[in-house]
Amino acid sequence: MTTILITGGAGNIGSQLAKILAGDTNNRIVIVDNLLTGVRSHVPERENVIFIKANVNDYNDIVPIFGRFDFDYVFHFAAVVGVKRTLAHPIAVLDDIEGIKHILSLSKNSGVKRVFYSSSSEVYGEPFEVPQHESTTPLNSRLPYAIVKNVGEAFCKAYYKDFELPYTVFRFFNTYGPHQSEDFVIPRFLKAAQQGAPITIYGDGLQTRSFCFINDTIETCVKAMTQNQFINGVLNVGSHSEITILELAHTIKSITNSSSEIIHLPALSEGDMRRRCPNNIKMKAILGRELTSLQEGLKQMLLQWDLVNTL
Repeated sequence: MTTILITGGAGNIGSQLAKILAGDTNNRIVIVDNLLTGVRSHVPERENVIFIKANVNDYNDIVPIFGRFDFDYVFHFAAVVGVKRTLAHPIAVLDDIEGIKHILSLSKNSGVKRVFYSSSSEVYGEPFEVPQHESTTPLNSRLPYAIVKNVGEAFCKAYYKDFELPYTVFRFFNTYGPHQSEDFVIPRFLKAAQQGAPITIYGDGLQTRSFCFINDTIETCVKAMTQNQFINGVLNVGSHSEITILELAHTIKSITNSSSEIIHLPALSEGDMRRRCPNNIKMKAILGRELTSLQEGLKQMLLQWDLVNTL
């Protein structure tokens, strides 16, 4: 049996990853989450899934978990997330460095085969080039959240150099899905549109993003593990289709047939980069297909919301 640890496993990406990996009965999935932003009900209820409420930033919380299980693989996805939250609580964000160190140290000491680290497109900061490439775009963001992600990447590389602990870094670009909280733009816009409430945009709305449907993100992560891809490497995980936030609002209004008014709020003082779009050649190579279009992903997300609400 393959034993896999997913920290942050009650979150948007972690919970869906757990669901897919648990579909293989040869896998045992251990989920660790402190439920700061994760949701307990998002954890799949399977015989081969174990949930433990714990804080990876607290060594006394995480060390007995490594003592109890012999992990083959570790997905370290636990982190403080959300632009407003990370800007409002920078010390909490910086505390995540401790969790990174704990996970890598314990993995090194217990024979883990590979650590998969959740980084972010935020490490790129304001765009130097678009699309943003893993090896040529400088990492120049100065925000605490991005700095911590950059530090985490550096720790992964250092643990491989000094201790030969294999790693893979995923730089996620705006993964959306049914388990994403309204701290993020797509579920916030969708909820407002469904209710006919105003859709609020910070600034002129001409800032661009690329949005990746959860299924594409999870398939990439799973194949990176099962096919031994991108060992000791960095991988952009995101769609190459760039869209302005204003266009996103109109697209969501159209899909939901909503009469919501679009209202512009003052621009955020920091943290709202003007462009974000990945070079995703590596991701498409491992998927072997095109990514899910935004329109199709939004429709699937709404359908899954509707299924949950009818239960």
